[in-house]
Amino acid sequence: MHSTKKNHKIKISLIIPIFNEEKRIHNLKTLWAFVKNKSYIREIIIVNDGSTDNTKKILLDFQKTTKCVVVSYRKNKGKGWAIKKGVEVARGTHVVFIDVDLSTPPKMIGELKKIILTKDVIIGTRKNSKAILAKRQPKLRESMGKFFTVLSQTILSVHVSDFTCGFKCFSIKAAKHIFKKQQIKRWAFDSESLFLAHKYGYSIGEIPVEWKDAKGTKVRFPQDAISSFFDLLKIRITDLLGKY
Repeated sequence: MHSTKKNHKIKISLIIPIFNEEKRIHNLKTLWAFVKNKSYIREIIIVNDGSTDNTKKILLDFQKTTKCVVVSYRKNKGKGWAIKKGVEVARGTHVVFIDVDLSTPPKMIGELKKIILTKDVIIGTRKNSKAILAKRQPKLRESMGKFFTVLSQTILSVHVSDFTCGFKCFSIKAAKHIFKKQQIKRWAFDSESLFLAHKYGYSIGEIPVEWKDAKGTKVRFPQDAISSFFDLLKIRITDLLGKY
């Protein structure tokens, strides 16, 4: 057990990657309403990953009424790159990633706070018996997610139960180290970050999440499934070549 005094030292940098989310960006108001008076939230960093709709304009208006930081660039690079850019500017003691669709509700940040000092890396998992799945993914996506987890476990020798849940936490030391080395820009970045955490000796824990499927996924089938498979091979080859 960690003392309340130690918990007071927790200052989370909350990172939200966004690409063409003008229809769901209103969720940021829900998120802000939850975190704005929480002493353990240092900052909200929203990374606009080259959106081509009205996302950037809406974000800039949102920024005026909140304390959030907006990082924006013109060309879409991928979720992994957006997370990397968010980590680069983070100033908290920990970074927490959460998706703008709020498939993992903001209250999970409060649950995470209870164990945040126990591990260097904590991943949200939907595979634990204590996880609450309010709305499951369509069968195809769920099956592909399970298959990708098995592939990641097999190719990378990292045995966690859920690679692709968007809710994750890294100590600032682990985050700065791992994401500086990160090379995968798109969906397989989750697997790469956990592979590097394992490689560099950071402790990894899991927390069962409350989760619901949200419409509007940016994942494309089968293109992203195929590219993610080759990215897993790239991670292993990059490591074998000593480039990590």
